[in-house]
Amino acid sequence: MDLPLKFYQDAHSHHCSYLPGQKAKNLYPDPELVMTNVVYSQLIQYGFRRSGNSCYRPHCQACNACVPVRISIDSFIISRSQRRCLKRNQHLTITHHPAQFNLEHYSLYCRYLKTRHANAGMDNPTQKSYCDFLTSDWGDTHFIQFHDDSKLVGLAVTDYIDNALSAFYTFFDPDYTQQSIGTYAILEQINIAKKLGLSYVYLGYWIEKSQKMSYKQNFSGLEGYIDRQWQPLKR
Repeated sequence: MDLPLKFYQDAHSHHCSYLPGQKAKNLYPDPELVMTNVVYSQLIQYGFRRSGNSCYRPHCQACNACVPVRISIDSFIISRSQRRCLKRNQHLTITHHPAQFNLEHYSLYCRYLKTRHANAGMDNPTQKSYCDFLTSDWGDTHFIQFHDDSKLVGLAVTDYIDNALSAFYTFFDPDYTQQSIGTYAILEQINIAKKLGLSYVYLGYWIEKSQKMSYKQNFSGLEGYIDRQWQPLKR
């Protein structure tokens, strides 16, 4: 790694968040480092991801299944199915909200987790755990809201970083599953990146054997951070 920073690894392994039955370790930047959005903009280029105020990257000796991925805006070509997704959701209203606690957002988040991630350790959030996970003291984070008339049906937590957006987390009304709000949110983030002249939309980690992450392969222009360099990821 070329960054002039110290990095530390977990002393002990923990249960893998992505692959059941697996153990994992993470790599972290120096805990005494004063984190800023500028520093995070550098770290994300080396495969790091934030969770609240903290940054990490999976770093397991016997496994390299977690691949950081991003969409190259210049290489992205919308597919037919994604065009249909846009058409299905063209009636939705898109607005931005400050990255701060909102009871309507929190209620939707709780409903989403109970439906999509039941018994996964995240389905009983508190207001504190919600804020600790989605927001940070140093980041430039926006809550992109999707409304059907006056009803909130989805929210995309999006980090604005140097030359890119990072799709941090998206949650939506379980009753709107057929609307593909998650895909629609990424398409909107791509649209914002184009308007702002940004080069990438980061999507976090992709694992080939994880069905929940397979949607990321549906986006053209996908790149993976492999062998310490970004390279096109074969679909």
